[in-house]
Amino acid sequence: MKKNEEIATIFERIADILELKGENIFKVRAYRRASEALLGMDEDLSSPERMEEMAGIEGIGKSMAGKIKEYLETGSIAKYKDLISDVPETLLPLLKIQALGPRTIMAAFRELGVRDLESIEKAVADGRLAALPGMGEKKVENIRMGIEMYKTGKERISIGLALPVAEEMMLPLRAVAEKVSLAGSARRMRETVGDLDILATCSDCSRAVDAFVSHPLVRKVNARGETKASVIIGTYNLQVDLRVVAPESYGAALLYFTGSTAHNVKLRGRARDMDLKVNEYGVFRGEEMVAGKREEDVYRILGLQWIPPEIREDRGEIEAALAGKVPELVRAEDIRGDIHTHSNYSDGTNDIRTIALAARDMGYGYVGICDHSAASRIAGGMDEKKLGARNEEIDEVNREIRGIEVLKGIEVDILSDGRLDYPDRILEKLDFVIAAIHQGFRKDAAKRMKSAMDNPLVDIIAHPTGRLLSGRSGYDLDIDEIIEYAAGKNVSLEINSHFDRLDLNDLNILRARSAGARFLISTDLHEAGMFANIRYGVGMARRGWLTRKDVLNTYEWKDVPLRRRSKCCR
Repeated sequence: MKKNEEIATIFERIADILELKGENIFKVRAYRRASEALLGMDEDLSSPERMEEMAGIEGIGKSMAGKIKEYLETGSIAKYKDLISDVPETLLPLLKIQALGPRTIMAAFRELGVRDLESIEKAVADGRLAALPGMGEKKVENIRMGIEMYKTGKERISIGLALPVAEEMMLPLRAVAEKVSLAGSARRMRETVGDLDILATCSDCSRAVDAFVSHPLVRKVNARGETKASVIIGTYNLQVDLRVVAPESYGAALLYFTGSTAHNVKLRGRARDMDLKVNEYGVFRGEEMVAGKREEDVYRILGLQWIPPEIREDRGEIEAALAGKVPELVRAEDIRGDIHTHSNYSDGTNDIRTIALAARDMGYGYVGICDHSAASRIAGGMDEKKLGARNEEIDEVNREIRGIEVLKGIEVDILSDGRLDYPDRILEKLDFVIAAIHQGFRKDAAKRMKSAMDNPLVDIIAHPTGRLLSGRSGYDLDIDEIIEYAAGKNVSLEINSHFDRLDLNDLNILRARSAGARFLISTDLHEAGMFANIRYGVGMARRGWLTRKDVLNTYEWKDVPLRRRSKCCR
């Protein structure tokens, strides 16, 4: 693990402990911002002498730079040691359990001796948690459900966490193998994965296996043979499997190990109907191998178009390939701009100029600054005066920087009564409006969201289900009802690329596409390095069979089909 990641993890833990202890929210946010800033850095930290330079980086500052220097020199941070002497580290994962807030965790710790997941489960089961002041039967049941969700979620991790690990594991293989590819559910860009599969072809199989098992991330070697190996890596305690195959079988093996099982079963059925046999070694007519070196050849000999990995789920892709109608799916290269980004005017790390330059480096033509409205106090939401100052700074940046257009947007809260946090006179002056629920998930969420969409100034609904992969089920609503309403109102639905959201997911995207909805793929970034996360949202969009024309931000800004630009809002 890089030093940046090590220190970022400690800062995140400090923030968690401070939250548990009920410390000032601004202190908590400072550590989270510093963590995000470190994770967004390309260069690995190694030299304490650079800390004066680090102090000038947005989100770091002098105090955090001092703690970074302390870690680089001593391998620890005294502040962290002091905090975990009061609050055990084993309590921190409990913050990810839906309905189990920091006050309840600390009360359970102090009054019941709860220290980890097992002990909170026992306290729920034997009724001790329900006996705490302020607890009720319904709240305890919600916590119980949250624990079950959390335990289920831990068995798999987000593609946004798994993919960087896979890429790092493949690096040494690329130096010794002729071809290396990710396979399995990660190649299909499923929102979560349980393990990782890597395929390689190499003239010397032992070199590839040696490079794989000796990777610094490997904590344990489960199995090792001449052509395959299985390891456990320290990062996320994840199993990673390697298979080395002959060049003439590489395409067939890649197809086979990519899956899905249902897709492969259907291919084998088609092969049988054609008196062929398909397996991981190739396509055979009797004893003769007739294809296998390339995936495209396997599909071709079966009379099919090549099918992108993301849609190999037996959801009609084979029938479409047989008819020559597999759509040209949206690509990361098609994205022309990102309009859901947060600056330091709310809870982002970077100033507007930094975000603009990073967007330009991505090759984008525009970027939307979409800070939180006033009601999101925990996220540093802007009052009208602060919004005005931010808009003035956007104008200054636009005058200063060429090659990128900075847009004035807002992520406006949908309040408990369905009203928007800002009046129309403010919203109508912005380039676009994204509406979102951030509080009161269980309170008339569908009614509130539909009320927001009734306002013709609302262009997009952010993270429409509100779920988090780490263990939050999201809003209490019927997503199909929201999809139909959004399509009818010409309101676009966000595909949020944050690794813990991936909201909408593929199944909801498929339903929304069928309903005629439009989509925005965004990063919801809070640090400029997060622009790269757009690939996870694009992965979800591809799994939902979306094409370039379905996605707002594949258009140049002047052509983006926003609701407010439509002749009617239906």
